Amino acid sequence: MRLAATQKPTVGSKVVLMPLDVELTERMASGLEEPKADWTDNARRHIQTALDRDAVTRGLTFVKLGEPKEGTPEEDQFQQLEALHGVVGRSILIHEFFDNAKLPNKAGTFDWTLGDGAAKLADAYNSDYALFFYVRDSYASAGRAALIVVGALLGVGVQGGVQVGFASLVDLKTGNVVWFNRLIRGVGDLRTEEKADETVKTLMAGFPK
Repeated sequence: MRLAATQKPTVGSKVVLMPLDVELTERMASGLEEPKADWTDNARRHIQTALDRDAVTRGLTFVKLGEPKEGTPEEDQFQQLEALHGVVGRSILIHEFFDNAKLPNKAGTFDWTLGDGAAKLADAYNSDYALFFYVRDSYASAGRAALIVVGALLGVGVQGGVQVGFASLVDLKTGNVVWFNRLIRGVGDLRTEEKADETVKTLMAGFPK
C-alpha cells in the first residue's frame, strides 16, 4: 500500500465530509455492468457508519454537508466539485501508483489540486479541509460466476468483481490534495456492514494525524 501525505490537519481543524461518491454494480456474463441502486444505498449507509466510527477513534470532528436544494447554484457547485475530484483522483491513481504512467512534469513531487473552487466550501462551512471518498465496487452475477468456472477449466482467465476506491484530503484554502490513499482489489463486499468497515479502515490507513 502506497500513499501520499504532504500535510496534516492541526489540532482543532474542521474537516468537511463530502457526500460519498459510491456506486455498486453487478457484472453480467457479457462483461457489462448493471448499476444496483439498493446495493449502492446500503453501501453508502455502511460506509458512513464506518467513517463516523473511524472519526471518533481519530478524534476528528466531521462537518457534514446538508443536501443543497435542487436547481440551486450550491447544488451545481457541489456536483462540479465532486466530478472534478473524481477526475483528479483517477489521474492520481494512474500517474502516481503505476510506474510506467509517471508524469515527467511532476518530477517526483506530489502536486495535485482541485483549484480555487474548493475555497467556497471553506467559506460556506468555516472549515479547513474536505475529505472525499470514492468507491466503485462490482460483483459477478450468477451467469458471470458460471463463466469464471468454465474459463478456469479451460485455462482462460475471466475477471469477476473488482473493488476500486480512493480517499483524498483537500486543503480548502488552496484546493491542494494533501493526502491520498487507494485500493484496487478483487475482494471486499460493501453490501455488508462488517466488510464496508474493513474497506474504510483500509482507505483511511495512514490518514495524517
